[in-house]
Amino acid sequence: MSRPVLRRLGFLGAAAVAVVALLVAFDAPLRALIHGHVEGRELSLVWALPLVGMLGSIAVLPLAAPHLWHHHYGKIAAFWAFALLVPFAAVEGFGPVASEVVHATLLEYVPFIILLFSLFTISGGLLVKGNIHGSPAVNTGILAIGTLLASVIGTTGASMVLIRPLLRANDDRRRNAHVVVFFIFLVSNIGGSLTPLGDPPLFLGFLQGVDFFWTTTHLGKETLALVAILLPLFYVIDRWFYAREEGLKKPDPTPDSRVGVLGLQNVLLLAGVVGAILMSGVWKPGIEFDVWGTHVPLQAVVRDAVLVVLAFVSLAITPTDLRERNGFDWEPIREVAKLFAAIFVTLIPVLLILKAGRDGAAAPLVALVSDETGAPRDEIYFWLTGLLSSVLDNAPTYLVFFNLAGGDAQQLMGPLASTLAAISGGAVFMGALTYIGNAPNFMVLAIARNRGVAMPSFFGYMAWSWGVLGPCFVILTLVFFL
Repeated sequence: MSRPVLRRLGFLGAAAVAVVALLVAFDAPLRALIHGHVEGRELSLVWALPLVGMLGSIAVLPLAAPHLWHHHYGKIAAFWAFALLVPFAAVEGFGPVASEVVHATLLEYVPFIILLFSLFTISGGLLVKGNIHGSPAVNTGILAIGTLLASVIGTTGASMVLIRPLLRANDDRRRNAHVVVFFIFLVSNIGGSLTPLGDPPLFLGFLQGVDFFWTTTHLGKETLALVAILLPLFYVIDRWFYAREEGLKKPDPTPDSRVGVLGLQNVLLLAGVVGAILMSGVWKPGIEFDVWGTHVPLQAVVRDAVLVVLAFVSLAITPTDLRERNGFDWEPIREVAKLFAAIFVTLIPVLLILKAGRDGAAAPLVALVSDETGAPRDEIYFWLTGLLSSVLDNAPTYLVFFNLAGGDAQQLMGPLASTLAAISGGAVFMGALTYIGNAPNFMVLAIARNRGVAMPSFFGYMAWSWGVLGPCFVILTLVFFL
């Protein structure tokens, strides 16, 4: 590992020790300040406006004002966070609001961002080298492998490992945008539906108490149905385009070389990530740390510490030039960390309102997703969760509807299992409907455009997604959620 990286890690370690020392020293005064809770039944929907503004900024500004967004997204995120916190604390009191922020930070945001950081760092040390020739069969095989990988190393990890080899395989073709579009459908979204490692919303569900393999058993049929439709459909479409490339192909810019995988030591680290997540779901020592009123279980602390260590080990044992050849840089995870910090803060009053159920300001929404007897309507949960995931972001959208359905993981995994499956499927599957439905979508788009692929516009992509995925989701609704 290079000296700058070592210095940076040393600085981070020293900073962490200093922060812990300060928190211990000021524990008593902080406990006096951070206390109480905000009552969701008394909150107005006005408190949801900062979240709407934050998610609207994510949806619109990268496309409408890319220069402004690229240079100032952190400031924009901070603006919306403080647009909530300042008036919220003034009305509800500093202590209760601070207590809610600490709870959201320690139990949701920190574990969420540590998992993404770990998967992003370790998968960035895996490099698929060589030149593959992108025939319809080869392309379909790469999409199938990526779909399987997505639930193991995450949609972000699988997308970052495979998108560049896929682009190299097809860089002599003039019509290759459809390959990237189906890659986003399958690898960046649908493939991540089977474990909490696969997609951020499912990991948030895991943090709320959903069992690790619950989605494997309860979304397996739906995922298999989508893959069974989309992979053969892609092969037919790609074969049609491939047959019309005769005489149109460009000289292959990538010299032929043997295909191989470098950085295989990171595979063991990825296995360690899976093990750490499983451990935190199985090992229940009954020990908790009271951090200013928020109870953090020991297994969560151990899990997060192991994930951070595994990421640093990956940095230490992976040659720097391998990461450079992989196009690895820290900007994507920096952006996700800053944006989701603001999202989790602005989400606080919305979740409190939803937890109030019929007694809160979201009572009309509760009525919409329930029938006359009060039982949940799974098809409405599937489409509402999915449509909002496609235009906002699927992780906070999942949390919103998880709480709207009661927020009790044991109840949702038991009598309401079909409802949780509808929420999970909507969040993961329909994140593929737009470029902004899931973080890897936009990252894949940026890489493809940078490599010269003539990707569809925002609405051009939606023509593809609705034309291909829309009928698939209707079939899913009729077969599984009615």
